[in-house]
Amino acid sequence: MGKLAAMLVLAVLALSLADQARSDASDHRYKEGDAVPLYANKVGPFHNPSETYRYFDLPFCIPAHLKEKKEALGEVLNGDRLVSAPYKLDFLKDKESDVVCKKRLKKEEVARFRSAVIKDYYFQMYYDDLPIWGFIGKVDKEGKDPSEYKYFLYKHIHFDIFYNKDRVIEINVRTDPNALVDLTEDKEVDVEFMYTVKWKETTTPFEKRMDKYSQSSSLPHHLEIHWFSIINSCVTVLLLTGFLATILMRVLKNDFVKYAHDEESAEDQEETGWKYIHGDVFRYPKYKSLFAAALGSGTQLFTLTIFIFILALVGVFYPYNRGALFTALVVIYALTSGIAGYTATSFYCQLEGSNWVRNLLLTGCLFCGPLFLTFCFLNTVAIAYTATAALPFGTIVVIVLIWTLVTSPLLVLGGIAGKNSKAEFQAPCRTTKYPREIPPLPWYRGAIPQMAMAGFLPFSAIYIELYYIFASVWGHRIYTIYSILFIVFIILLIVTAFITVALTYFQLAAEDHEWWWRSFLCGGSTGLFIYAYCLYYYYARSDMSGFMQTSFFFGYMACICYGFFLMLGTVGFRAALLFVRHIYRSIKCE
Repeated sequence: MGKLAAMLVLAVLALSLADQARSDASDHRYKEGDAVPLYANKVGPFHNPSETYRYFDLPFCIPAHLKEKKEALGEVLNGDRLVSAPYKLDFLKDKESDVVCKKRLKKEEVARFRSAVIKDYYFQMYYDDLPIWGFIGKVDKEGKDPSEYKYFLYKHIHFDIFYNKDRVIEINVRTDPNALVDLTEDKEVDVEFMYTVKWKETTTPFEKRMDKYSQSSSLPHHLEIHWFSIINSCVTVLLLTGFLATILMRVLKNDFVKYAHDEESAEDQEETGWKYIHGDVFRYPKYKSLFAAALGSGTQLFTLTIFIFILALVGVFYPYNRGALFTALVVIYALTSGIAGYTATSFYCQLEGSNWVRNLLLTGCLFCGPLFLTFCFLNTVAIAYTATAALPFGTIVVIVLIWTLVTSPLLVLGGIAGKNSKAEFQAPCRTTKYPREIPPLPWYRGAIPQMAMAGFLPFSAIYIELYYIFASVWGHRIYTIYSILFIVFIILLIVTAFITVALTYFQLAAEDHEWWWRSFLCGGSTGLFIYAYCLYYYYARSDMSGFMQTSFFFGYMACICYGFFLMLGTVGFRAALLFVRHIYRSIKCE
């Protein structure tokens, strides 16, 4: 396992470094007059981060030699499509109101620009790998009535570039508020697109040029909010876990004393409580193939999350390392599929399952299946919109190849190893031949009310941090405080494990011995709470609109929440299993 971990980390590091090296062949050093690469990336509505289009989908000036930049897998998944921009920003060459091109916009082109201005379109470019943005126009809302609004396109861009010796350190973009083109009416318009370049010296070293992007998320007041939320979560969690631990310890102690006392006194007394069901508590669950597959997938996703955190803490995912996170997710998911195969099949064989091949197939499809169907639907939507989120055929082929040549063989190898591990299921008590009837229980001991109770606590521990993550994934905020996120993740795991153990104890005390699936569902229920938060975020916290953005948001969040459900369900069940084994080992089972 240690070797596998080391190999994984090395593979992903190599990949991300290759990604950085490929970003541009140059070593970022230039002499005066050298051409510095400027790539136009995408345009799109500011409030819909998934809905982005190619830069030249809008009728801007197209350069004479339009060349597309070769991209890594992660960049394509990220929706980046870099092409050479129409501006020439040569090293240390100032320019004053240079004309890019003169163009007569036809009626339909004016209408296209106007609809883009109405939707708050922004453009994004990369200059020597530094990201730059700006809005393409503005709406003048002087008239109260929307029919009186005026729409303008910016035609003059100012580039302020800072350099240190032979390197580019920083670039800022401003649009000239006085150089405007009126797009209000449907008529042909003559436009002269211009740009100005000013070079200024700075003392900031090249190594620190990316700092300005990551600082925005770790500003003192932001950090205070994060630490406050963490301390708040920690206190709540410690109080609750302490509270539960003391109650459980005390109750269990009393139970142990009582059961020991019962054994010494009358032998013919009727047994009550959780000891009474010792002959049923280790009876294997229904649908054991599905149960083992869910455990396998959950374990794989847990491993994936841990590896991503390791890479994040090492500093691989600095801001605008285009697509490094997507590359890492695809590669690590493919390489960890052996873990899913091994865990699922070995557990299935422990539960005396016979059809291990079917179990393996189920494990392979349990998470990938829904993800693939969602992807097919959303990719079709993106193609219909001609958005850059639509993956090119080549990329889909690469992903299918990774799945067939890496994921599937590793899954099978893991499955074979799991089948041959020949581990026995350790049950401290013998299971009786016939299951005991479960006494009638009040409504709040049903699966759904218990899941609601179980999911609420872990969700409240991560609630504040969720907003920041959503704002960076589905917005334009940058998230770089991975250490805080890691602490929150650990808190989430602890709370999930504790609450599942407590609910399992109360379930057994009520003489309900079907705790296997219940512990998994209670552990995973936080995933459902996160999905409910998605609804709140969409309607109350974001300005997303349109069918494409809405379907992307709810489609991919459904897959992420389902992943959380499997992962936390696995954590909940493992904790419950340890606990149940422990308490039944401590009493004498006849």
